[in-house]
Amino acid sequence: MSPLVVVVGSLHYDIMVDAPGRPRKGETVAGRAWAPKFGGKGGNQAVAARRQGIPTVMVGAVGDDDFGAALLAGLDRAGVERSTVATLGGVGSGMSVAIFDDEGDYGAVIVSGSNLAIEAHQASDELLRAAKVVVLQNEIPETINEDVARRARAFGVRTILNAAPARAFETTLPRYVDVLVVNAIEAETLGSPPVRSLADAETAAEHLSSQFVSMIVTAGGDGVAYHNESGERAALASVPVDVQSTHGAGDMFVGTLAARLALGDDMRAALLSANLAAAKLVATPESERNELRHYAKGMAASRT
Repeated sequence: MSPLVVVVGSLHYDIMVDAPGRPRKGETVAGRAWAPKFGGKGGNQAVAARRQGIPTVMVGAVGDDDFGAALLAGLDRAGVERSTVATLGGVGSGMSVAIFDDEGDYGAVIVSGSNLAIEAHQASDELLRAAKVVVLQNEIPETINEDVARRARAFGVRTILNAAPARAFETTLPRYVDVLVVNAIEAETLGSPPVRSLADAETAAEHLSSQFVSMIVTAGGDGVAYHNESGERAALASVPVDVQSTHGAGDMFVGTLAARLALGDDMRAALLSANLAAAKLVATPESERNELRHYAKGMAASRT
């Protein structure tokens, strides 16, 4: 059977704003341009996994609107199987607005919409049994993640949880997670010491591995650290690049990691591939990775 990654998670129609800086409270900043972009942590991670050349299935929900149509088209272009993505009436598709500054960093606001209406049965037992790796994030209800992870564990399928955005756990989800991936802020939210360097990330990964089977803590431009409950560890420095945009780098990392593990790579090899893929994305200008911009133009033209 071919390796298979199943991503259960969010789809967002992103609106990207290019500005010299991000506004402070009460401040208005004049932006230079904006463009739409395919997004959502789930969608981005599914596309990243598929780019590793293995079958990838997306489980999620969009609204019966133009945003939803664009998101489904984005999955189709990437070759991600999306028969388990529901199209729902009476609820808008998920969306976000991200503001990028001159340093390539960004801040974003998401509106979850249809992502909150995902149902656990969309990820059927048959689908989960066929999977090699299941990927989850925090942009859908935790009860859905818990249900899917519990069944995946029963079927012997490895589950990766990207605990982003940060939130406290309110269910038994952690007991069913095989690999937890967090950034510095998320690690601190879960109780680790502050993460300001790769050494700090190593300390955080070791600290949190007492709660999770395997921990991965990403430290942005400093690198990534891994630690598991058996004491195995790894620390990888970041790949030096000219930063164009950090948007989506974490999702590229997680999706690539999932695909490489599904293909049978050991953890260190998978981390190396994921680190490199994220670095390449960071070095790519937004204008060169935004296919949805062209879809949106075609959609507008069809109305005139």
